[in-house]
Formats: sequence, structure tokens, C-alpha cells
Amino acid sequence: MQKFDFRSIYWMAPWKISFTWAWVVVENMLLALLPLLTGHAIDGLLQGETTELMRLAAVVLALIVLATSRRIYDTRLYAGLREKMGLYVDQAHQEASISARNARLDMSDELIEFMEVKLPEVLTAFVQVTMALVILYGFYLYLSLSAMVTAVLIGVIYAFFHGSFYQLNKRLNHQHERQVMYVERNKLARYLFLLKHLEIRLSDREAILYGIVFLILMFFLLGNLWMSAQLPNITAGKIFSIISYSWEFIDAILVLPMTLQNLSRLTEIKHRLNAEDII
Repeated sequence: MQKFDFRSIYWMAPWKISFTWAWVVVENMLLALLPLLTGHAIDGLLQGETTELMRLAAVVLALIVLATSRRIYDTRLYAGLREKMGLYVDQAHQEASISARNARLDMSDELIEFMEVKLPEVLTAFVQVTMALVILYGFYLYLSLSAMVTAVLIGVIYAFFHGSFYQLNKRLNHQHERQVMYVERNKLARYLFLLKHLEIRLSDREAILYGIVFLILMFFLLGNLWMSAQLPNITAGKIFSIISYSWEFIDAILVLPMTLQNLSRLTEIKHRLNAEDII
């Protein structure tokens, strides 16, 4: 039986996937420079100079071209991979019930969607976090240190939620595989009730996790704002850059719990697609 995971998907088109990942990194390195270039443009305009403004405009134009071209390329790449993956999964689960085969086809699509949509977001977040840490360090050591402590805290907090996310997703996927069976037996109300109960429990845990995460991020942002105001020879452009990179760090680090939560679900899906027992 063929193995279904991210590695097997990658080896369906390794050069094309590597190319689009490299494209994402370059695109986001330029994107990460925007707050710094904007800060320089502000200071330049206050002094009557437009050189930095023109540099900012050139980078924005390059970003528009890169982002549009990559979107067109990615649509064709992952549409082809989605077609191949669907055929492989259906062939591997010929002995399963129609209900399970249908659900597993939908689940396999989630693996492709993660590589098409979520993985570029992870690469984007990695570039943004790295650039934010480096540039904040350039302004003041403790601005960067506060960001690193924040990232570690969020990772530790998610670790406490991972087990429950995995188990709830397992039960949710199990119900999806039995959907047609419930319909055939005229027990749709029972199916929808169980689905509602599991979705509510999953949503409640998500709400608690993100409430804690946002509280930590609020203290991080306020702390960096206070520290930036204490720096010697601080200018309006520098404060703008510091706060912009702090916000950029927040946007990027929020991808961490979202990605880990997605991976909890996809890990369960991967185990289900590769299971030898067929429903």
C-alpha cells in the first residue's frame, strides 16, 4: 500500500515544489523589508528627500509581480497534485465502504491544501520572525529578547493543548467516515448531534488557547512600545519601524499555534489514510 504523507506528496514533483518554496522565501524577504523601508522613507520625507520613497516603491512593485506570478504557478502545480493524490487514495482504499472512501478523499485533499496554502504561510512566518528578531536586535537587544521569550511561551502553552486537539480531531474524522452510513440508516439527526458536540468541544479549546496567546502578545507589544520610547536619539521613523516589526512578529507568531493545530489534525488524517484496517 502506498504511503500518504507530506514526503510522498513532495516526491510527486520535487523540483516544482522546491521552486515555489524558494519563490515564497524571496517574496517574503522583500515583504519583511517594507516596515524598515517605510521608516526610512518617513525620515527622508521629513528632511525633504525622496530617494528612500522611490526605493520603497520599487520593492512594492517587485512584490506585486512576484506574488501574482506565484499564485498563477501554484494553482496549476497543486491542481495537478490534487488530481494524482485523489486517484492514489481511491485506488488504495478500494476495499473500504463508500462512506469511508468518500471521507478519505476529502481528507487527502486537506494534505494538498496544507502544502498549497498553509506551508507558504509557515515559510512566510519563519522569514518574518527571523527578520523581525534581527531588525529589533539592531534597534535594541531587549526588543529582540522579548520576542524570543514570547515565542517560547506560546510553544509551551500549545504543548498542553496538543493531545486534546489530536483526540478530538480523531473522533471528528471517525464521524465523517460514517456519514453515509448514518444517512442510509435514517439516523442523520444522531450524526449531526454528535458532529455538533465534537465541533463545540474543539472550538472551546481553540478559544481558550487563543485567548491565552493574545494576552501574552498584548504584553509583548506594550513592552516593546515602552522600551522603544526610552531609546536615545529615537525618531518618528524608528518608532514606526519598531512597532511595525513588533506587529509583524505578532502576525507571524500567530501562525505557530494555527499550524500546530492543523498538524494535529493532519497527523491523524495521515494515520487514517495509511491504516491497514479498512472500514
